[in-house]
Amino acid sequence: MAKVAVIGATGNVGARLVAELVARGHRVTAIARNPAKAASPQVEAVVGDVRDPAGLARLLAGHDAVVSAVRFGDSDPQALIGAVRDSGITRYLVVGGAGSLEVAPGQRLVDQPDFPAAYKDEALKGAAFLDALRGVTDLDWSFLSPSALIEPGERTGRFRLGGDALLVGEGGSRISYEDYAVALVDEIERPAHLRQRFTVGY
Repeated sequence: MAKVAVIGATGNVGARLVAELVARGHRVTAIARNPAKAASPQVEAVVGDVRDPAGLARLLAGHDAVVSAVRFGDSDPQALIGAVRDSGITRYLVVGGAGSLEVAPGQRLVDQPDFPAAYKDEALKGAAFLDALRGVTDLDWSFLSPSALIEPGERTGRFRLGGDALLVGEGGSRISYEDYAVALVDEIERPAHLRQRFTVGY
């Protein structure tokens, strides 16, 4: 059993991560600006803000791992990485985006002409966050990119993992929030992608 802090615990991915962690018997601290939605007998829900790195570092201290499930547009990579570093935690997992995945060698999904304009800014900021992480050598970080489409669905526990290339299956490039959470909690329990980006899809 690990003690895990989830930043952004009330979002689409964050809420599923909290549920998956609790189901597996881990102790969870749910950190959000409005954490009431995450409160339960199994979860310690606390107020925290990525724009207050010093306060965030204090909340993170004493955990075994921290998961960041916040929008890249709402956070600064150096401030968030610095808060984790200042907390004394070395295991840091980031809910990534699909835009930085490659559709061909050297060709990112976000740079393709048909990439949706509404998601481009967030995708580029996610790619910048990954670039910042790749320069970090004093934290055991992992960055998990979903497939191109991530949406509510079933928890099947059946999926594929990959590296920097976009995964495409018979139904296209997709993953459910629920199975994404399974893959990320698997990585917490059995680290296999230290200081790496990896991806999950059907």
